Amino acid sequence: MPLFAIVVAALAIGFEQLIQWKYGPMGIIAFIALSVGLKAKNTVLSGIGAVILVMLLAQSG
Repeated sequence: MPLFAIVVAALAIGFEQLIQWKYGPMGIIAFIALSVGLKAKNTVLSGIGAVILVMLLAQSG
């Protein structure tokens, strides 16, 4: 179980770094809002994070 937790944490940190590298500070803010909203079961916060991420993805594509 501890190995699984370490692997999941490493993947989360890697994904976070990828978002920050590709989309800058706004991407990391959106990712944090989305993840905190999902953990807290707050649909408004997770919705805001998701909308910002979609807007960043649409802008770069």
